[in-house]
Amino acid sequence: MKKAFVETTNVERFRSALAAVEQRGAPEASWLLVSGDPALGKSTTVKQWATRNRAVYLRAKELWTPGFFIRDLAAELGEDDEGSLKSVFGRVIARIGHTQATIVIDEVQHCLRNCAAVLEELRDITDTTETMAVLVTGVEQVQSRIGKHAQISSRIARVVDFRPASVEDIGLMCAQLCDVTVGADAVALIHQEAQGRMRQTMNALVAIEAIARRNKLSAVTAADLKGVALVQDWRVKRPASKEAA
Repeated sequence: MKKAFVETTNVERFRSALAAVEQRGAPEASWLLVSGDPALGKSTTVKQWATRNRAVYLRAKELWTPGFFIRDLAAELGEDDEGSLKSVFGRVIARIGHTQATIVIDEVQHCLRNCAAVLEELRDITDTTETMAVLVTGVEQVQSRIGKHAQISSRIARVVDFRPASVEDIGLMCAQLCDVTVGADAVALIHQEAQGRMRQTMNALVAIEAIARRNKLSAVTAADLKGVALVQDWRVKRPASKEAA
């Protein structure tokens, strides 16, 4: 299977939201919240964007405190994370102010403890440097929990919700990633079994290529996949086969 980043509908919506934040009126309203159910490609999309745009990517830890966060951020920036917290914070501000790097925090739900103290620290950084932040979560109700903190929620300029991939998205992935041609009926089958989830879709593509190699096929249709479980995930319900009915 080819290695490529597929521009799905969710990716397009993410980039449109980023552009809107970049063109904001109030400098301090510089945060983008990315939400949606697990396995829809949020982290993959944001990591790919962060790498291409020299953003700072951090995965929040459950035990993060403001000090823990600042030291992790300093280390990710290549700054010395030792010494007093005040001195480390000063180095972080200086580096972010110079590079104007966007700060990306994945699993942001871990930042809401103790009156969202970690996000208050992030607010100090982005307000001072007038830089952007991208917050990512796959947990429900994070938006409403952030909304309880007016000083923080007012920094969120846009919210983009990742949705299950469409049949067209799956077809695009098959065309760009698979070494064999995947028929429209097989694409529809993948969409049905994976329920639009990206992780399960990728596993299905690997299974399809294995079937194609085993049977020396240059193209795969739904008929070639009869009786094959494309998705091995107990969380995804597969429709009962006609034979089992």
